[in-house]
This record gives sequence, C-alpha cells and structure tokens, in this order.
Amino acid sequence: QLQLVESGGGLVQPGGSLRLSCAASGFTLHYYAIGWFRQAPGKEREGVSCISTSYGGTYVADSVKGRFTISRDNAKNTVYLQMNSLKPEDTAVYYCAADFYGSSCAKDEYDYWGQGTQVTVSS
Repeated sequence: QLQLVESGGGLVQPGGSLRLSCAASGFTLHYYAIGWFRQAPGKEREGVSCISTSYGGTYVADSVKGRFTISRDNAKNTVYLQMNSLKPEDTAVYYCAADFYGSSCAKDEYDYWGQGTQVTVSS
C-alpha cells in the first residue's frame, strides 16, 4: 500500500524555522517527483516546492524563495522541506504528494497524498 506520512509541523514564532519530513512506504521515492503543497483556511491548495525524479530538478514558489529548501534522501525514502524565516502568512496545513516520474509542481498531476501536517506561525 502506497503511503506518505508528513511530520515536523507545529507552532513557531515569526522568524523561526521548521523542517518537515515526508516519509514514503510501499513504494520507492526515487521514481517519483515529490511536491510540498499547502492550504490555508479559505484558500486553494498551492504548490510550495517540488523536486523531480532522481536528477533532482526543483521548483520553488516565489512566496517562499530564499527561505524554503526542498531535498530528498533516497536512501531513507524521505523528502524534506526546510523552512526558515517563517512568516505568519506561511500558516497552513502542509501536504506532501508524489507523482510517478513527474516533473511539474501542478497539484492535479500528483496522485498520492499524505494526510498533512499543521504549521502555525504566530507570536
């Protein structure tokens, strides 16, 4: 059974950092593009950062460029999202998703989704 499990969310003050993890089971991440998406209350789900299959090409949304970094550890079958200099507007539920041999960050292309992890940035 293909499964993605996110972890690492929580409450952090503005300017703080968090690292989200997306662990896969039942399949090998090596062959999948992995995307991080987020959804704030009342807003559409948006792509934050995505990393393609093994060659590692990445996409980063303008709103998080220079603050968020996506990386993958194929040996651990895990993808990470390092989030620095967090702002209140980063508050959302963050989801990871997988797309077999994908190369885009369009959410409709992603077939497998985790359950999400809440990130709250507040003083």
